[in-house]
Amino acid sequence: MKIVILGAGQVGSSVAERLVSEANDITVVDLDARGLQQLQERLDLRTVTGNAALPSVLREAGLQDADLLIAVTQSDQTNLCACRTAATLFKVPTKIARLRSGDYIRHPELLDDNGFCVDFNICPEQIITDYLIKLIEFPEALQVLEFADGLVSLVAVRAVEGGPMVGHPVADLREHIPRIDARIAAIYRKDQPITPTGDTRLRPGDEVFYLAARRDIRQVLNELHGRDRPTRRIMIAGGGNIGSRLATATQDRYQVKVIEIDEDRAKALGASLNGSLVLWGDATDENLLNAENIEDMDLFLALTNDDENNIMAGLLAKSLGARRVLALINRRAYADLLQADRLDIAISPAQISIGTLLARVRRGDVAAVHSLRRGAAEALEFVVHGDMSTSKVIGRRLAALNLPDGVSVGAIVRASSQDSLGSGQARVLIAHDDLVIEPEDHVILFVARKGLVRQVERYLQVGLAYF
Repeated sequence: MKIVILGAGQVGSSVAERLVSEANDITVVDLDARGLQQLQERLDLRTVTGNAALPSVLREAGLQDADLLIAVTQSDQTNLCACRTAATLFKVPTKIARLRSGDYIRHPELLDDNGFCVDFNICPEQIITDYLIKLIEFPEALQVLEFADGLVSLVAVRAVEGGPMVGHPVADLREHIPRIDARIAAIYRKDQPITPTGDTRLRPGDEVFYLAARRDIRQVLNELHGRDRPTRRIMIAGGGNIGSRLATATQDRYQVKVIEIDEDRAKALGASLNGSLVLWGDATDENLLNAENIEDMDLFLALTNDDENNIMAGLLAKSLGARRVLALINRRAYADLLQADRLDIAISPAQISIGTLLARVRRGDVAAVHSLRRGAAEALEFVVHGDMSTSKVIGRRLAALNLPDGVSVGAIVRASSQDSLGSGQARVLIAHDDLVIEPEDHVILFVARKGLVRQVERYLQVGLAYF
């Protein structure tokens, strides 16, 4: 697939890296010539330096031959203008735009074919905010991701000494919670993936990924980790787009404090966040954290735009007694170094937000994509079409599927013949060997290594005879 990406920031470069590894023809456009040069030194792609809103620059990028435009610059206006130009001058089939302002999203008529011709829009800041809200709701979890319109959740949790299931084989999970159907899809032990069998014993420190109906998340978490006390007090370092969104979304249910280093921004937040306490100051100031009783905080979130500040604020908060600490860290090397060692959760904003983009790029009918373990693995929701003559999976037992090592089916979501998934009539079927795949099933797969994704896509695609 020929793809043009506008913007070489964190989102654009992360999307480019992921798509290049899947043998796509990628061109990246940005004003920053040095940043593009560094990107080209790392990845096998083409770059164009220039204003992404200009038709001449888009033509130089080869937009006239492109299958997909991904406009993810920092400017909503540039992204919208590029989508309109792509539709009018270059007839690009699919156009995706990053929109940071809610004003455009609240007026969808501006984005249709009579407006800016945006086929799909994403707001990374809102995606990250929604992601953080789930981690606040389930403080024991490392990740909480949803599939099939929220019917199924994939949860990552670190097994701890004293958890009821720790030290027991995976097969014992059904005995521990007999009325709950859940499946352990993967285990990472010392950063190495393990495909679990019934005899696999869980050890303290294992990073366990399991699938369950959303209503059953809590019970499975209790078995693997034990029950943490609920989150009540939250401190947010950074009152930017993500910090302010998170404070707005949580201030009615939790005690929220926001620390913002910019005085004008702090005053503006103080006026708009009626249910939060906004503090003007530096989140790496030990005296400030102590004065605001950091030791009483259930969760400290470092959400500034600076990796080093987030790391230092997080480490300081942890050392001063914050129960749980989360930091946004863009550089993967930093995140890998600190995760589960000095910080409780280190997350990559770009890896969280690109799943929505990847779902639009994947071949076949991919309903959802979630990046796991900071991009090393993926979980996919794939809708299967066709029949036994055109599909390699329909009518076959899960045990008979020819999936590569490192790929496992975690669950199937099946609608009744009259209803869609959104109707509330769909059933969540946790995977077992004798489960047979039917047409239009939503199959949720865990892919332990992202290099296997293309192989999985080819295997699940419907044959030409279907058409």
